[in-house]
Amino acid sequence: MKRAMLLATFFAIAIMIGCRKIEVDGTGNNNGGGNTTGSTVVLSGRITKDVTLKKGDDNMLSGIVYITNGVTLTVEAGATVKGDYKGGNVAALVITRGARIEAKGTQDEPIVFTSSSPDPRSGDWGGIVICGKASINTEFTGTGGGKGIMEVEGGINNAEGDGLAGGGATPDDADNSGTLQYVRIEYAGYAYQPDKEVNSLTMAAVGSGTTIDHVQVTYAKDDAFEWFGGTVNCKYLIAYKTQDDDFDSDNGYSGNVQFGLIVRDSLIADISKSESFESDNNSAGADVAPQTKAVFSNITSVGPLATLSNTGNSNYLAGAQIRRNSSISIINSVFIGWPTGILIDASTGRATDRNITAGTLKIGGVVVAGCKTPVSYTKGSNSDVTGATAESITDWFNTPELKNRIITGADNLYTRPFDYSNPDFVPFGNSSSVLVNKPVSGSNPATVYTYFDDPAIKERSFITEVDFIGAIAPAGENAGWHKGWTRFNNN
Repeated sequence: MKRAMLLATFFAIAIMIGCRKIEVDGTGNNNGGGNTTGSTVVLSGRITKDVTLKKGDDNMLSGIVYITNGVTLTVEAGATVKGDYKGGNVAALVITRGARIEAKGTQDEPIVFTSSSPDPRSGDWGGIVICGKASINTEFTGTGGGKGIMEVEGGINNAEGDGLAGGGATPDDADNSGTLQYVRIEYAGYAYQPDKEVNSLTMAAVGSGTTIDHVQVTYAKDDAFEWFGGTVNCKYLIAYKTQDDDFDSDNGYSGNVQFGLIVRDSLIADISKSESFESDNNSAGADVAPQTKAVFSNITSVGPLATLSNTGNSNYLAGAQIRRNSSISIINSVFIGWPTGILIDASTGRATDRNITAGTLKIGGVVVAGCKTPVSYTKGSNSDVTGATAESITDWFNTPELKNRIITGADNLYTRPFDYSNPDFVPFGNSSSVLVNKPVSGSNPATVYTYFDDPAIKERSFITEVDFIGAIAPAGENAGWHKGWTRFNNN
Protein backbone atom coordinates (compact mmCIF):
# COMPACT_ATOMS: atom_id res chain seq x y z
CA MET A 1 0.00 0.00 0.00
CA LYS A 2 2.79 2.41 0.97
CA ARG A 3 4.71 1.50 -2.21
CA ALA A 4 1.62 2.26 -4.35
CA MET A 5 1.15 5.63 -2.63
CA LEU A 6 4.83 6.52 -3.21
CA LEU A 7 4.54 5.64 -6.90
CA ALA A 8 1.39 7.75 -7.26
CA THR A 9 3.11 10.69 -5.58
CA PHE A 10 6.15 10.31 -7.85
CA PHE A 11 4.04 10.34 -11.04
CA ALA A 12 2.01 13.35 -9.86
CA ILE A 13 5.23 15.32 -9.23
CA ALA A 14 6.60 14.29 -12.63
CA ILE A 15 3.44 15.50 -14.37
CA MET A 16 3.55 18.81 -12.50
CA ILE A 17 7.21 19.38 -13.45
CA GLY A 18 6.61 18.46 -17.09
CA CYS A 19 3.81 20.99 -17.41
CA ARG A 20 5.26 23.80 -15.32
CA LYS A 21 5.13 27.41 -16.53
CA ILE A 22 8.42 29.25 -16.83
CA GLU A 23 8.26 33.03 -16.83
CA VAL A 24 11.19 34.76 -18.51
CA ASP A 25 11.36 38.48 -17.83
CA GLY A 26 14.68 40.22 -18.08
CA THR A 27 17.23 37.52 -17.24
CA GLY A 28 16.35 35.13 -20.06
CA ASN A 29 17.58 32.26 -17.87
CA ASN A 30 14.87 29.77 -18.74
CA ASN A 31 17.25 26.82 -18.96
CA GLY A 32 18.43 26.72 -15.35
CA GLY A 33 17.85 23.25 -13.95
CA GLY A 34 16.77 21.90 -17.35
CA ASN A 35 13.78 22.83 -19.43
CA THR A 36 11.48 19.83 -19.51
CA THR A 37 9.58 19.16 -22.72
CA GLY A 38 6.00 20.31 -22.36
CA SER A 39 6.77 23.43 -20.35
CA THR A 40 5.10 26.77 -20.97
CA VAL A 41 7.77 29.43 -21.57
CA VAL A 42 6.68 33.07 -21.58
CA LEU A 43 9.07 35.77 -22.77
CA SER A 44 8.33 39.36 -21.79
CA GLY A 45 10.16 42.65 -21.40
CA ARG A 46 13.91 43.07 -21.97
CA ILE A 47 15.82 39.78 -22.20
CA THR A 48 19.38 40.19 -20.91
CA LYS A 49 20.71 36.62 -21.02
CA ASP A 50 20.79 33.98 -23.74
CA VAL A 51 17.54 32.02 -24.21
CA THR A 52 16.74 28.82 -26.09
CA LEU A 53 13.15 28.08 -27.10
CA LYS A 54 12.64 24.38 -27.52
CA LYS A 55 10.60 22.30 -29.93
CA GLY A 56 8.46 20.57 -27.33
CA ASP A 57 7.57 23.62 -25.26
CA ASP A 58 4.65 26.03 -25.43
CA ASN A 59 6.61 29.20 -26.22
CA MET A 60 4.80 32.53 -25.79
CA LEU A 61 5.64 36.20 -26.44
CA SER A 62 3.87 38.57 -24.04
CA GLY A 63 3.91 42.22 -25.09
CA ILE A 64 6.97 43.63 -26.85
CA VAL A 65 9.94 41.38 -26.15
CA TYR A 66 13.41 42.89 -26.62
CA ILE A 67 16.45 40.66 -27.14
CA THR A 68 19.09 43.10 -25.93
CA ASN A 69 22.66 43.84 -26.98
CA GLY A 70 24.97 40.83 -26.65
CA VAL A 71 22.15 38.34 -26.15
CA THR A 72 21.30 35.45 -28.50
CA LEU A 73 17.79 34.02 -28.85
CA THR A 74 18.02 30.46 -30.17
CA VAL A 75 14.91 28.74 -31.52
CA GLU A 76 15.13 25.01 -32.12
CA ALA A 77 14.06 23.43 -35.40
CA GLY A 78 10.39 22.44 -35.22
CA ALA A 79 9.57 24.90 -32.44
CA THR A 80 6.44 27.06 -32.43
CA VAL A 81 6.50 30.55 -30.89
CA LYS A 82 3.16 32.26 -30.28
CA GLY A 83 2.46 35.96 -30.00
CA ASP A 84 -0.15 36.60 -27.33
CA TYR A 85 -3.23 37.99 -29.05
CA LYS A 86 -5.27 38.80 -25.91
CA GLY A 87 -5.82 42.25 -24.45
CA GLY A 88 -4.23 45.51 -25.56
CA ASN A 89 -0.64 44.39 -24.93
CA VAL A 90 0.30 43.52 -28.51
CA ALA A 91 3.12 40.99 -28.73
CA ALA A 92 6.18 41.51 -30.93
CA LEU A 93 9.76 40.26 -31.00
CA VAL A 94 12.53 42.87 -31.37
CA ILE A 95 16.13 41.84 -32.00
CA THR A 96 18.02 44.94 -30.95
CA ARG A 97 21.36 46.19 -32.28
CA GLY A 98 24.12 43.84 -31.21
CA ALA A 99 21.73 41.00 -30.38
CA ARG A 100 21.13 37.89 -32.49
CA ILE A 101 18.38 35.46 -33.35
CA GLU A 102 19.37 31.95 -34.39
CA ALA A 103 16.22 30.34 -35.79
CA LYS A 104 17.42 27.49 -37.98
CA GLY A 105 14.54 25.31 -39.03
CA THR A 106 14.68 22.60 -41.68
CA GLN A 107 12.44 21.63 -44.58
CA ASP A 108 11.00 18.82 -42.45
CA GLU A 109 10.93 20.83 -39.21
CA PRO A 110 10.25 24.51 -39.92
CA ILE A 111 10.05 27.06 -37.12
CA VAL A 112 6.65 28.77 -36.82
CA PHE A 113 5.95 32.20 -35.33
CA THR A 114 2.18 32.53 -35.08
CA SER A 115 -0.80 33.76 -33.06
CA SER A 116 -1.80 32.21 -29.76
CA SER A 117 -5.46 32.50 -30.73
CA PRO A 118 -7.45 29.30 -31.30
CA ASP A 119 -9.07 31.21 -34.18
CA PRO A 120 -6.08 33.13 -35.60
CA ARG A 121 -6.58 36.19 -37.78
CA SER A 122 -4.42 38.68 -39.58
CA GLY A 123 -3.00 41.24 -37.15
CA ASP A 124 -3.25 39.13 -33.99
CA TRP A 125 0.30 40.07 -33.02
CA GLY A 126 3.05 42.41 -34.17
CA GLY A 127 5.72 40.31 -35.86
CA ILE A 128 9.53 40.23 -35.85
CA VAL A 129 11.72 43.34 -35.96
CA ILE A 130 15.47 42.98 -36.56
CA CYS A 131 17.59 46.08 -35.87
CA GLY A 132 21.15 46.13 -37.22
CA LYS A 133 24.14 48.43 -37.44
CA ALA A 134 24.41 48.80 -41.22
CA SER A 135 24.00 51.96 -43.33
CA ILE A 136 20.70 53.81 -43.53
CA ASN A 137 19.86 57.24 -45.00
CA THR A 138 17.74 58.50 -42.09
CA GLU A 139 18.41 60.80 -39.15
CA PHE A 140 16.84 60.51 -35.71
CA THR A 141 16.84 63.62 -33.53
CA GLY A 142 15.83 61.97 -30.27
CA THR A 143 17.93 60.36 -27.55
CA GLY A 144 20.59 58.11 -29.02
CA GLY A 145 20.01 59.53 -32.48
CA GLY A 146 21.96 61.28 -35.21
CA LYS A 147 22.66 60.73 -38.89
CA GLY A 148 22.54 57.12 -39.96
CA ILE A 149 20.12 56.25 -37.14
CA MET A 150 16.46 55.33 -37.49
CA GLU A 151 13.68 55.02 -34.94
CA VAL A 152 11.84 51.96 -36.22
CA GLU A 153 8.18 52.67 -36.83
CA GLY A 154 5.39 50.98 -34.93
CA GLY A 155 5.87 52.41 -31.44
CA ILE A 156 8.48 49.84 -30.42
CA ASN A 157 11.18 52.25 -29.21
CA ASN A 158 11.66 52.75 -25.48
CA ALA A 159 13.79 54.73 -23.04
CA GLU A 160 16.72 52.35 -23.58
CA GLY A 161 16.67 52.95 -27.36
CA ASP A 162 15.81 49.33 -28.14
CA GLY A 163 13.84 50.45 -31.20
CA LEU A 164 16.75 52.26 -32.88
CA ALA A 165 18.59 50.88 -35.92
CA GLY A 166 21.65 51.86 -37.92
CA GLY A 167 25.33 52.30 -37.23
CA GLY A 168 25.36 56.10 -37.25
CA ALA A 169 28.66 57.66 -38.28
CA THR A 170 30.42 54.26 -38.29
CA PRO A 171 28.02 51.76 -39.89
CA ASP A 172 28.93 48.08 -40.17
CA ASP A 173 27.48 46.86 -43.47
CA ALA A 174 28.66 43.30 -42.69
CA ASP A 175 26.83 43.30 -39.33
CA ASN A 176 25.41 39.92 -38.31
CA SER A 177 22.01 39.79 -36.57
CA GLY A 178 21.77 36.00 -36.83
CA THR A 179 19.77 33.56 -38.95
CA LEU A 180 16.21 32.94 -40.10
CA GLN A 181 15.99 29.71 -42.10
CA TYR A 182 12.90 27.63 -42.86
CA VAL A 183 10.70 29.95 -40.83
CA ARG A 184 7.00 30.77 -41.14
CA ILE A 185 5.56 34.02 -39.74
CA GLU A 186 1.77 33.91 -39.54
CA TYR A 187 -1.05 36.41 -38.76
CA ALA A 188 1.33 39.24 -37.81
CA GLY A 189 1.33 43.00 -38.36
CA TYR A 190 -0.01 45.75 -36.16
CA ALA A 191 -1.06 49.33 -36.96
CA TYR A 192 0.30 51.41 -34.08
CA GLN A 193 -0.71 54.59 -35.94
CA PRO A 194 -1.57 55.26 -39.61
CA ASP A 195 1.62 54.71 -41.65
CA LYS A 196 3.45 53.62 -38.47
CA GLU A 197 2.97 49.88 -38.41
CA VAL A 198 4.85 46.83 -37.26
CA ASN A 199 5.34 44.51 -40.23
CA SER A 200 5.50 40.73 -40.20
CA LEU A 201 9.27 40.87 -40.77
CA THR A 202 10.97 44.25 -40.44
CA MET A 203 14.68 44.44 -41.33
CA ALA A 204 16.06 47.81 -40.23
CA ALA A 205 19.70 48.52 -41.15
CA VAL A 206 20.39 44.79 -41.13
CA GLY A 207 23.86 43.85 -42.35
CA SER A 208 25.01 41.33 -44.95
CA GLY A 209 26.39 39.01 -42.27
CA THR A 210 22.80 38.08 -41.44
CA THR A 211 21.28 34.98 -43.08
CA ILE A 212 17.67 35.18 -44.29
CA ASP A 213 16.39 32.35 -46.48
CA HIS A 214 13.30 30.17 -46.78
CA VAL A 215 10.94 32.50 -44.92
CA GLN A 216 7.18 32.49 -45.55
CA VAL A 217 4.92 35.28 -44.32
CA THR A 218 1.19 34.54 -44.38
CA TYR A 219 -1.79 36.83 -43.74
CA ALA A 220 0.30 39.90 -42.92
CA LYS A 221 -1.82 42.77 -41.62
CA ASP A 222 0.56 45.38 -43.02
CA ASP A 223 3.66 44.60 -45.12
CA ALA A 224 5.06 41.10 -45.34
CA PHE A 225 8.75 42.04 -45.69
CA GLU A 226 10.10 45.57 -45.25
CA TRP A 227 13.72 46.63 -45.54
CA PHE A 228 14.74 49.99 -44.07
CA GLY A 229 18.27 50.58 -45.31
CA GLY A 230 20.85 47.90 -44.69
CA THR A 231 22.65 45.40 -46.89
CA VAL A 232 21.15 42.04 -45.91
CA ASN A 233 20.73 39.48 -48.70
CA CYS A 234 17.70 37.17 -48.82
CA LYS A 235 16.71 34.07 -50.79
CA TYR A 236 13.55 31.99 -51.07
CA LEU A 237 10.94 34.35 -49.63
CA ILE A 238 7.15 33.84 -49.81
CA ALA A 239 4.46 36.44 -49.14
CA TYR A 240 1.00 34.84 -49.07
CA LYS A 241 -2.22 36.87 -48.87
CA THR A 242 -0.69 40.07 -47.51
CA GLN A 243 -2.96 43.05 -46.80
CA ASP A 244 -0.62 45.88 -47.79
CA ASP A 245 2.76 45.49 -49.58
CA ASP A 246 4.75 42.31 -49.99
CA PHE A 247 8.29 43.61 -50.61
CA ASP A 248 8.72 47.18 -49.30
CA SER A 249 12.20 48.74 -49.59
CA ASP A 250 13.15 52.13 -48.17
CA ASN A 251 15.87 54.39 -46.80
CA GLY A 252 18.87 53.10 -48.70
CA TYR A 253 18.33 49.32 -48.79
CA SER A 254 21.05 47.99 -51.08
CA GLY A 255 20.99 44.21 -50.61
CA ASN A 256 19.90 41.46 -52.98
CA VAL A 257 16.81 39.26 -52.99
CA GLN A 258 16.56 36.20 -55.22
CA PHE A 259 13.70 33.71 -55.59
CA GLY A 260 10.55 35.25 -54.19
CA LEU A 261 6.94 34.07 -54.53
CA ILE A 262 4.15 36.59 -53.98
CA VAL A 263 0.51 35.45 -53.95
CA ARG A 264 -2.37 37.86 -53.36
CA ASP A 265 -6.03 37.38 -52.51
CA SER A 266 -8.41 39.40 -54.71
CA LEU A 267 -10.44 40.50 -51.65
CA ILE A 268 -7.55 41.49 -49.33
CA ALA A 269 -5.96 44.91 -49.85
CA ASP A 270 -5.14 47.98 -47.79
CA ILE A 271 -6.74 51.42 -47.96
CA SER A 272 -3.25 52.90 -48.49
CA LYS A 273 -3.12 51.00 -51.83
CA SER A 274 -1.49 47.61 -52.15
CA GLU A 275 1.38 46.47 -54.36
CA SER A 276 3.74 43.53 -54.44
CA PHE A 277 6.66 45.99 -54.61
CA GLU A 278 6.72 49.46 -53.06
CA SER A 279 10.07 51.20 -53.08
CA ASP A 280 11.22 54.65 -51.90
CA ASN A 281 14.59 56.27 -51.37
CA ASN A 282 12.98 58.08 -48.47
CA SER A 283 9.56 59.55 -47.72
CA ALA A 284 10.45 62.87 -49.39
CA GLY A 285 12.04 61.34 -52.48
CA ALA A 286 15.21 63.27 -51.68
CA ASP A 287 18.63 62.71 -53.22
CA VAL A 288 20.23 61.35 -50.04
CA ALA A 289 22.76 58.56 -49.63
CA PRO A 290 22.92 55.66 -49.47
CA GLN A 291 20.28 55.37 -52.18
CA THR A 292 17.77 52.55 -52.26
CA LYS A 293 19.29 50.33 -54.95
CA ALA A 294 18.46 46.74 -54.08
CA VAL A 295 18.35 44.09 -56.80
CA PHE A 296 15.39 41.68 -56.88
CA SER A 297 15.84 38.65 -59.13
CA ASN A 298 13.57 35.72 -59.98
CA ILE A 299 10.35 36.94 -58.41
CA THR A 300 6.90 35.63 -59.30
CA SER A 301 4.12 38.04 -58.31
CA VAL A 302 0.58 36.66 -58.62
CA GLY A 303 -1.86 39.57 -58.36
CA PRO A 304 -5.60 39.70 -57.62
CA LEU A 305 -6.94 39.40 -61.19
CA ALA A 306 -7.29 35.91 -62.64
CA THR A 307 -8.64 37.45 -65.86
CA LEU A 308 -8.72 40.92 -67.39
CA SER A 309 -12.46 41.10 -66.69
CA ASN A 310 -11.97 40.65 -62.92
CA THR A 311 -12.01 43.68 -60.64
CA GLY A 312 -10.90 42.52 -57.19
CA ASN A 313 -10.47 44.91 -54.29
CA SER A 314 -10.38 48.52 -55.55
CA ASN A 315 -7.40 49.26 -53.27
CA TYR A 316 -5.03 47.27 -55.46
CA LEU A 317 -2.63 49.47 -57.40
CA ALA A 318 0.34 47.83 -59.12
CA GLY A 319 2.65 44.86 -59.22
CA ALA A 320 5.58 47.22 -58.65
CA GLN A 321 5.39 50.88 -57.69
CA ILE A 322 8.89 52.36 -57.84
CA ARG A 323 8.74 55.90 -56.54
CA ARG A 324 10.35 58.70 -54.47
CA ASN A 325 13.76 58.49 -56.16
CA SER A 326 14.21 54.76 -55.59
CA SER A 327 16.74 53.02 -57.81
CA ILE A 328 15.91 49.33 -57.31
CA SER A 329 16.32 46.82 -60.12
CA ILE A 330 13.98 43.93 -60.93
CA ILE A 331 15.31 41.20 -63.21
CA ASN A 332 14.13 37.84 -64.51
CA SER A 333 10.73 38.19 -62.86
CA VAL A 334 7.04 37.71 -63.65
CA PHE A 335 4.03 39.89 -62.76
CA ILE A 336 0.61 38.42 -63.53
CA GLY A 337 -2.92 39.61 -62.81
CA TRP A 338 -2.39 43.21 -61.61
CA PRO A 339 -4.39 46.35 -62.45
CA THR A 340 -1.02 47.90 -63.42
CA GLY A 341 2.10 45.84 -63.89
CA ILE A 342 5.05 48.25 -63.52
CA LEU A 343 4.43 51.81 -62.28
CA ILE A 344 7.25 54.35 -62.32
CA ASP A 345 6.01 57.09 -59.99
CA ALA A 346 7.75 60.49 -60.18
CA SER A 347 5.15 62.42 -58.21
CA THR A 348 7.27 63.10 -55.12
CA GLY A 349 10.76 64.53 -54.85
CA ARG A 350 13.50 63.84 -57.38
CA ALA A 351 11.90 62.20 -60.42
CA THR A 352 12.34 58.44 -60.21
CA ASP A 353 12.82 58.15 -63.98
CA ARG A 354 16.08 60.07 -63.67
CA ASN A 355 17.48 56.82 -62.29
CA ILE A 356 16.44 55.08 -65.52
CA THR A 357 18.36 57.68 -67.51
CA ALA A 358 21.35 57.25 -65.18
CA GLY A 359 21.26 53.48 -65.73
CA THR A 360 20.85 52.65 -62.05
CA LEU A 361 17.16 51.63 -62.15
CA LYS A 362 16.93 48.51 -64.30
CA ILE A 363 14.04 46.31 -65.35
CA GLY A 364 15.26 43.38 -67.43
CA GLY A 365 14.01 39.93 -68.38
CA VAL A 366 10.58 40.73 -66.92
CA VAL A 367 7.24 39.33 -68.11
CA VAL A 368 4.11 41.37 -67.43
CA ALA A 369 1.07 39.20 -68.17
CA GLY A 370 -2.67 39.64 -67.70
CA CYS A 371 -2.34 43.21 -66.39
CA LYS A 372 -4.92 45.78 -67.48
CA THR A 373 -2.21 48.42 -67.81
CA PRO A 374 1.15 46.71 -68.30
CA VAL A 375 3.40 49.76 -67.75
CA SER A 376 2.52 53.24 -66.49
CA TYR A 377 4.02 56.52 -65.26
CA THR A 378 2.87 59.10 -62.73
CA LYS A 379 4.01 62.72 -62.75
CA GLY A 380 2.73 64.98 -60.01
CA SER A 381 2.19 68.70 -60.51
CA ASN A 382 4.96 69.56 -58.04
CA SER A 383 7.44 66.88 -59.06
CA ASP A 384 10.84 67.19 -60.66
CA VAL A 385 9.64 67.39 -64.28
CA THR A 386 11.63 65.41 -66.85
CA GLY A 387 9.20 65.21 -69.75
CA ALA A 388 8.70 61.47 -69.34
CA THR A 389 5.26 60.03 -70.11
CA ALA A 390 3.55 56.69 -69.82
CA GLU A 391 4.32 56.15 -73.50
CA SER A 392 8.04 56.91 -73.16
CA ILE A 393 8.35 54.67 -70.09
CA THR A 394 6.58 51.87 -71.98
CA ASP A 395 9.00 52.36 -74.87
CA TRP A 396 11.89 52.04 -72.44
CA PHE A 397 10.40 48.86 -70.96
CA ASN A 398 10.11 47.43 -74.49
CA THR A 399 13.73 48.19 -75.43
CA PRO A 400 14.87 44.93 -77.10
CA GLU A 401 18.11 44.53 -75.17
CA LEU A 402 16.20 44.61 -71.88
CA LYS A 403 14.34 41.45 -72.99
CA ASN A 404 11.13 42.35 -71.23
CA ARG A 405 7.82 41.10 -72.56
CA ILE A 406 4.14 42.07 -72.28
CA ILE A 407 1.59 39.25 -72.63
CA THR A 408 -2.13 40.03 -72.84
CA GLY A 409 -3.39 37.12 -70.75
CA ALA A 410 -1.96 35.25 -67.78
CA ASP A 411 -3.29 31.85 -68.90
CA ASN A 412 -0.89 28.94 -69.31
CA LEU A 413 2.04 30.44 -67.42
CA TYR A 414 1.62 28.66 -64.09
CA THR A 415 -0.43 25.59 -63.21
CA ARG A 416 -3.05 26.97 -60.78
CA PRO A 417 -1.79 30.31 -59.48
CA PHE A 418 -5.25 31.78 -58.82
CA ASP A 419 -6.76 28.67 -57.21
CA TYR A 420 -7.10 29.71 -53.57
CA SER A 421 -8.14 26.26 -52.36
CA ASN A 422 -5.47 24.24 -54.18
CA PRO A 423 -2.82 26.52 -55.69
CA ASP A 424 0.12 25.36 -57.77
CA PHE A 425 2.85 27.76 -58.83
CA VAL A 426 4.97 25.46 -60.97
CA PRO A 427 5.22 26.59 -64.63
CA PHE A 428 2.49 25.02 -66.71
CA GLY A 429 3.07 22.98 -69.85
CA ASN A 430 4.36 25.05 -72.75
CA SER A 431 4.93 28.06 -70.50
CA SER A 432 8.46 26.75 -70.01
CA SER A 433 9.17 28.12 -73.48
CA VAL A 434 8.54 31.60 -72.06
CA LEU A 435 10.02 31.10 -68.62
CA VAL A 436 13.24 29.28 -69.56
CA ASN A 437 16.27 30.62 -71.42
CA LYS A 438 15.83 28.67 -74.63
CA PRO A 439 14.50 29.56 -78.08
CA VAL A 440 10.75 29.48 -78.60
CA SER A 441 9.91 27.47 -81.71
CA GLY A 442 9.23 29.85 -84.59
CA SER A 443 9.97 32.97 -82.54
CA ASN A 444 12.35 35.82 -83.15
CA PRO A 445 15.53 35.32 -81.07
CA ALA A 446 15.11 38.92 -79.85
CA THR A 447 12.18 37.75 -77.70
CA VAL A 448 14.10 34.94 -75.98
CA TYR A 449 14.41 35.44 -72.24
CA THR A 450 17.98 35.23 -70.95
CA TYR A 451 19.85 36.19 -67.85
CA PHE A 452 19.99 39.99 -67.69
CA ASP A 453 23.71 40.33 -68.40
CA ASP A 454 24.59 43.56 -66.66
CA PRO A 455 28.04 43.99 -65.08
CA ALA A 456 26.64 45.98 -62.15
CA ILE A 457 24.30 43.09 -61.32
CA LYS A 458 26.64 40.22 -62.13
CA GLU A 459 29.23 41.61 -59.73
CA ARG A 460 26.76 40.99 -56.90
CA SER A 461 28.01 37.51 -56.19
CA PHE A 462 24.97 36.67 -54.04
CA ILE A 463 22.74 36.42 -57.13
CA THR A 464 23.02 33.04 -58.84
CA GLU A 465 22.77 33.04 -62.63
CA VAL A 466 19.99 30.68 -63.65
CA ASP A 467 18.33 29.78 -66.96
CA PHE A 468 14.74 30.66 -66.01
CA ILE A 469 12.68 33.67 -65.00
CA GLY A 470 10.30 33.88 -62.08
CA ALA A 471 10.60 32.21 -58.69
CA ILE A 472 9.89 28.61 -59.65
CA ALA A 473 11.92 26.62 -62.18
CA PRO A 474 10.09 24.24 -64.55
CA ALA A 475 12.39 21.44 -63.34
CA GLY A 476 15.46 20.82 -61.25
CA GLU A 477 16.51 21.92 -57.76
CA ASN A 478 14.59 25.21 -57.90
CA ALA A 479 11.29 23.61 -58.94
CA GLY A 480 10.16 22.58 -55.46
CA TRP A 481 11.86 24.91 -52.99
CA HIS A 482 8.44 26.30 -51.97
CA LYS A 483 7.11 22.93 -50.85
CA GLY A 484 7.37 20.86 -47.68
CA TRP A 485 8.05 23.60 -45.12
CA THR A 486 5.31 26.02 -46.19
CA ARG A 487 1.60 26.27 -45.52
CA PHE A 488 -0.90 27.31 -48.16
CA ASN A 489 -4.64 26.66 -48.11
CA ASN A 490 -4.20 23.13 -49.34
CA ASN A 491 -1.99 21.73 -46.57
